[in-house]
Amino acid sequence: MAHGHSIPPAPLPLPGVSKIIAVGSGKGGVGKTTVAVNLAIALARSGHKVGLIDADIYGPNIPLMMGSSQQPRVDANNQIEPNRTHGVKSISIGYISPGDKPMVMRGPMLHQIIRQFLQQVTWGELDYLVVDLPPGTGDVVISLVQTVPITGAVVVSTPSDVALQDARKALEMFAQVNVEILGIVENMSHFTCPHCSQMIDIFSKGGAERTAAQFNVAFLGSVELVAAIREGGDRGMPIALAGPEDADAAPFYAIARKVIDRAEEVAAKSTEVIEIS
Repeated sequence: MAHGHSIPPAPLPLPGVSKIIAVGSGKGGVGKTTVAVNLAIALARSGHKVGLIDADIYGPNIPLMMGSSQQPRVDANNQIEPNRTHGVKSISIGYISPGDKPMVMRGPMLHQIIRQFLQQVTWGELDYLVVDLPPGTGDVVISLVQTVPITGAVVVSTPSDVALQDARKALEMFAQVNVEILGIVENMSHFTCPHCSQMIDIFSKGGAERTAAQFNVAFLGSVELVAAIREGGDRGMPIALAGPEDADAAPFYAIARKVIDRAEEVAAKSTEVIEIS
């Protein structure tokens, strides 16, 4: 990863930001952004100050899902003000360059944008900054890890064997860059037939839980394949807005609680290390 013997600068904490959580997956199409957005809203609705970075520069979906499209303001100090919807501050390349024009960029430009999203946005005081990563194991993750200390990562997968194979790659990648895994979320775990209430395992079932056990990481929970979740995202009104009592939103609140617990554990562990050394 390092070129020659040059050591990349040590990541610097973001002033005012307590914990940074990366949401990743080995492959696209597993609902990673859906999980990131609903997790951010569930954390905010649970009384935390939350920010959300859309680090998927090539396919930014957060503007649509967060129901936000305004161009962010830039203040006198050249700092970008994040958009604020549903009680969450967010930034996305989709706010800055809207429309269907694809972003065509090379690695170094991606690195610049990720750094700007972290360091040049007026995040203020945040308990959690959730970073929605692009699918796969590429440049953006390395940029993120080199720029700021990450509390931990959430890996999203469907139960299908192909998705799990890629989820395992994501686990390995985070291990390589020394990012703690907070746990795995199994998305689209099963579908309940609205007519006969029978459970149908479209993508198989329980695979993510088995993978979590195999890698000795926490299983954060599963989310059913429910039309309301997709519809909410498409309308810019994510399902988590329905609150923890709502049957379709409840899994995201359960996942948020586990993420909070795991993030606290990891943070406590890293302070112990500092005290010992």
